[in-house]
Amino acid sequence: MALPNMNPTETTSWKKLQQHFDKVKDVHMKDLFAQDEERANKFTIKWDDFYVDYSKNRITEETLAYLLELANDVKLKEAINSQFSGETINQTEGRSVLHMALRAPQSADFKVDGKNVMPEIFDVKKKIEKFTNDIVNGHRKGYTGKTFTDIVNIGIGGSDLGPAMVVDTLQYYKNHLTTHFVSNVDGDHVNEVIKKLNPETTLFVIVSKTFTTQETLSNANTLKSWFLKSANDEAIAKHFVAVSTNIDNVKAFGIDEDNIFPMWDWVGGRFSLWSAVGLSISLSIGYNNFENLLKGAHKMDEHFKNEDFSNNIPVILALLSIWYNNFFKAESEAVIPYSQYLNQFATYLQQGIMESNGKSIDRDGNPIGYQTGTIIWGEPGTNSQHAFFQLIHQGTKLIPADFIGFTQSLHNNKDHQDKLMSNFLAQTEALLNGKTKEQVLAEGTPDQLVPFKVFDGNKPTNTIFIDKLTPESLGKLIALYEHKIFVQGIIWNIFSYDQFGVELGKQLANKILSEFSNSTTSKHDSSTQNLLNYYKGKS
Repeated sequence: MALPNMNPTETTSWKKLQQHFDKVKDVHMKDLFAQDEERANKFTIKWDDFYVDYSKNRITEETLAYLLELANDVKLKEAINSQFSGETINQTEGRSVLHMALRAPQSADFKVDGKNVMPEIFDVKKKIEKFTNDIVNGHRKGYTGKTFTDIVNIGIGGSDLGPAMVVDTLQYYKNHLTTHFVSNVDGDHVNEVIKKLNPETTLFVIVSKTFTTQETLSNANTLKSWFLKSANDEAIAKHFVAVSTNIDNVKAFGIDEDNIFPMWDWVGGRFSLWSAVGLSISLSIGYNNFENLLKGAHKMDEHFKNEDFSNNIPVILALLSIWYNNFFKAESEAVIPYSQYLNQFATYLQQGIMESNGKSIDRDGNPIGYQTGTIIWGEPGTNSQHAFFQLIHQGTKLIPADFIGFTQSLHNNKDHQDKLMSNFLAQTEALLNGKTKEQVLAEGTPDQLVPFKVFDGNKPTNTIFIDKLTPESLGKLIALYEHKIFVQGIIWNIFSYDQFGVELGKQLANKILSEFSNSTTSKHDSSTQNLLNYYKGKS
């Protein structure tokens, strides 16, 4: 077996953590700070242009020691080595998990089935670079000789969320091309995008590993039909490219084989933006910026692989997540970036985290008797302060939160940045300290309102400060969360890289779709049958 199989709750460290939790669960972080003036320094990691303060967590040095012991008990180091060595750690699908190879230097040695995959990765990267430069510089033109103005990425899931998030986040670095993303099979979505397009100057990038995904092919065929109202079949070769492994299906669609960018089964969809799936990223921000995104991720890979666990950002954040999820029974985590550029980041992480670790069967195939997975959600600050922060501050749920901020703005508007960062810092301080009854009374609050204005505080947060939002720093940030997912999966003894839960709904949808066009239907529960009949009667 490539990965160790171990029920974490049966380890010595887990039992120590449970006993320890019973002693410290009601301790207030304010008291911990009062008792140790060095606390913030002890629980801060400084790495490259990242400054990660995790001192505002409900932990002591003893807690951290037991959590690190847990990482060793479940053989995390061995698991990391197995992944980076190309072992088949996605055992249910019989695959390696090597998205790290996509951002490694050409001199690296990543093997799949004994073969170094770096040469083929760099062949594809060279193809991406040339294609990007030809489009951006206007050397490659549309069927009427006009240069391209718009890119349409057609995909769903990992073929959409990663590229869409990165393009949106790095819009400061974008070139003259306008990039659109079509994902939902909802026809209203694709038709709204069509309104913005000129067929003579639009390039379509179809992203589908199998080239059979219902949503992607439906949208691709709709866009192709729209395009052919203005152009002939020969023009498809100039305007449509594909990222896929299914060469035959792509060619049958009408795409020239030279316009196919390959991908590999050892890259999971939700970790694929670093591959040719990121072609739309490269087109949007230029190949050099795309390359810097990859370099940043590689730096985080090296940090994760080589750094001692006690100073390892992904490992520490994953262990803290285990502490809250499995001991405090906190079911969700908020991710709150204080940058409007990162407004899609939490949405992106939802797939990465919940599709990976939303599992209830362990690596031995047995049902799990402890909590796995965390519900991820969030929006940028300061908008989120005027939305859901009430629940975090005064609600009944414990919601750990990651605050992500940048010390420098991109447009150098210091007035705005100072106001943004003052909120960023004030919120974590308020969540830590709360507001006592005595403080509320001292403000002259009427007695009957006092209970409503008291804040308990003691709400845990991590603060991730980054110098500046650049392609490289974004690459580091994304890779940080990828490795956090991995660590959690190892500790929970689950397979993080399959997603069989996605498939059942697809199968049933195809069955119901066929029933829309004929009078006979399969047997359904009475609710589904009534709903199906209602839709058929109205549509």
